[in-house]
Amino acid sequence: MGDSYVIAIDFGTAYSGYAFNITARDEESDPILKRWGAKHGLDTPKTPTCILFDQDEKFLSFGYEAKTTYIKMRGEEAKKHYFFQGFKMALQGTDLNRNLKIKAANNKEMEALEVFSESLRFLKDDALETINAKTRTKLTPSDFTWVLTVPTIWEFSAKQFMKKAAMKAGIIKKGDDKKLVMALEPEAASIWCKKLPADGFISEKHNTESLDQTAGTRYIIVDCGGGTMDITVHEVLEGGALKELIKTSGNNMGGQNVDRKLKKFLKEIFSDGVWDEYKKNYPSEVQKMMYDFTYLKQVDEDVEITCPYNLGKLARKKKSIEKFFESVDGASWNEGYIKISQEKLRSFFDESLQGITKSLREIKKDLNIGFILLVGGFAESQILRQHINEQFGEEYKILCPVRPQEAILRGAVEFGRNPKIVAFQRSRFTYGVAVLRRFDESEHKQEKKITADGKEWCQDIFKILLEEGEGVGWDETREHVLTAVDPKQTQMSVRLFRSKMKNPRYVDDWGVKDVGSFTVKLCDPERNKERKVKVELKFGSPEITATGTDLSTGEKGSLKSEFKTL
Repeated sequence: MGDSYVIAIDFGTAYSGYAFNITARDEESDPILKRWGAKHGLDTPKTPTCILFDQDEKFLSFGYEAKTTYIKMRGEEAKKHYFFQGFKMALQGTDLNRNLKIKAANNKEMEALEVFSESLRFLKDDALETINAKTRTKLTPSDFTWVLTVPTIWEFSAKQFMKKAAMKAGIIKKGDDKKLVMALEPEAASIWCKKLPADGFISEKHNTESLDQTAGTRYIIVDCGGGTMDITVHEVLEGGALKELIKTSGNNMGGQNVDRKLKKFLKEIFSDGVWDEYKKNYPSEVQKMMYDFTYLKQVDEDVEITCPYNLGKLARKKKSIEKFFESVDGASWNEGYIKISQEKLRSFFDESLQGITKSLREIKKDLNIGFILLVGGFAESQILRQHINEQFGEEYKILCPVRPQEAILRGAVEFGRNPKIVAFQRSRFTYGVAVLRRFDESEHKQEKKITADGKEWCQDIFKILLEEGEGVGWDETREHVLTAVDPKQTQMSVRLFRSKMKNPRYVDDWGVKDVGSFTVKLCDPERNKERKVKVELKFGSPEITATGTDLSTGEKGSLKSEFKTL
């Protein structure tokens, strides 16, 4: 049992869900996905990433439950509650600390760690409840390997933040880090798509094609999420493992960018401050409109959005509703509905599609790539799929799984069962340790000079262990031996750094970040004058472990961190 039991949580910007596998590692079986929304007449593989707290910041509900409860609330009641959605984006490009606060729909703030950990706690509890009801057992979090999916464009601090949130949610205990695995979203999706037969893909041109499994096959995976669009190039190796061929690129032009364009357009229609007043007084109704739009953006035709009663009432205070539509192109009033033309709907996608086209065009032609694989909830959109087909259909075979939103979750479970399936990644950073070198006037900065044991040394030199852009295999180790220069030294501090530059000189150069440090006790100088510490950097997707060992005594110190392919 134990390590063969896996629960994967796909914590998305727009939608979240989980899948699990409770069969022995050597048994072939598909992951089981929780289905959501039965109480609301729905059946979806994910639930909205929405969470509701009461006025005292106590957790009330998550997902459809949170959304519908909030949508039904009257003005004043809605203002008292803390309702969050789309909050995953708060972790992108932010210098994260424990005190980071995020804004709820009522503009009041709560601690981000609380919002994230309560969301994860709900998903954890729901998963265990579902599994225990199915198996009639009493399994606990420690019986599982947990997989959390993360975007490739996330900073190191965001992954650390998610680990803290998982700990606070009771998913893992301190010191039980091995039970939590971070899977990069495009890799998880890629793992799943490799397993699919030809009829597992949407056939736009009525041709049936599956993803080629032959060693050497190369394909682009485009993860079309709610918040981000990520692009990775994978190559299939002998034995079916995956190698990341070029560094991932990404942008924040996912499906929610289309939602933002609709809101901007609604503000343009309901001018004279009508939309702003409506948004302020009826935030839950705005949620309902955006929720309805989720389904409308999957089609490529004229669409109609119900105009809520309160929006109509506010508009009529200024002038008749038809008048609001006279000055805008692409929208008309149709007896209680806001009709948006196909052309206007397509225009909401323009920025996202330009972003993805630009990124795909930047991929070199000589890489001999055969396929483009579209996954993620935003790939449900016909407009997006047609655009990719029109732009790139001549150069590549374009595949999209029948249920693109499920690919990441299903692949994340497979990854939890066999992390070695991703055999090779490219480092987005140069990793190294701080070392001392004998001081050289012609080469070193004067302010870096120190004296130890009567000799002059240059401190803070960046010794490279892995270079940016270099490929690194699963469980690969890089080594360097450090020598203590001061005979009175009783311990050695090993400091690990990373930088986007290929060849930084000093660890305090611009753009160099401190990853962490640890100390190693040193042996008595009487025992060995030349005291050496072997530093080993071990990469395991997507984790990095730095260990320092005193070569005389075997004394160790270590540091764990996320290995960044970003």
